[in-house]
Amino acid sequence: MNLITSRDNPLVKSIRRLAQDSAAYRKAGQFWLEGDHLCRAAVQRGVRPLQVVLTESFLQEQGTEWAAHGGQVIVMPDALFATLSGLESPARMGFVVAWSDQAEVLPDASTVILDRLQDAGNVGAILRCASAFGYRQVLAIKGTAALWSPKVLRAGMGAHFGLHLVESASVADVAALTVPVLTTSSHGGSFLHELLKNGQLQPQCAWLFGHEGQGVSEALMSHARQMVRIAQPGGEESLNVATAAAICLHASATA
Repeated sequence: MNLITSRDNPLVKSIRRLAQDSAAYRKAGQFWLEGDHLCRAAVQRGVRPLQVVLTESFLQEQGTEWAAHGGQVIVMPDALFATLSGLESPARMGFVVAWSDQAEVLPDASTVILDRLQDAGNVGAILRCASAFGYRQVLAIKGTAALWSPKVLRAGMGAHFGLHLVESASVADVAALTVPVLTTSSHGGSFLHELLKNGQLQPQCAWLFGHEGQGVSEALMSHARQMVRIAQPGGEESLNVATAAAICLHASATA
């Protein structure tokens, strides 16, 4: 168990970068999980951290439990931990976890494709839905918010650890999928509820969701087997992409 008290300590600087720079994990080969909920979700999926970082107050309360999960145990004053946290209300513990890019695409897996989604909250929420509704794989097209950034990790609430995640995916990767690709449209295609009612919705498929403002690119749209509309009797022009994803993924999961 190592006590660190200096904000200039190299490990503290490294964690601060991971916590505050959305793309730092790619260069470092590590990512930062902050808070006992996320860390517990990781442990339940078999993740073993490189470092377990605890504040002095948390060590006194729950330190014995967390120190048993493997990795080097780092202890620091609560005030020092707060300087590296990316949260408005800092948690009191976190994990540093090894990261590697899962480049291999699983062609026959139930998949969610994210085409340049910018908002980290939307991306994390869709990952959470994908995990909850039994999807195995997420392909993030280049330009999508960094999947392992702290904000996406927090919004995903632990979903990352049950999914096969591929970053910087290409149109060719989508073309290689053997499951049918479906995409949403606000103005064309069959209504989702009718497809579900008539037994025409396949549970084994890939759902394609596009950029919050621009939608799905033409290059990817050409690989979609079917466009699907979500009925909106209230008359709104469109739905938030994470909301639309939740509706579509649930529908396929219950088909």
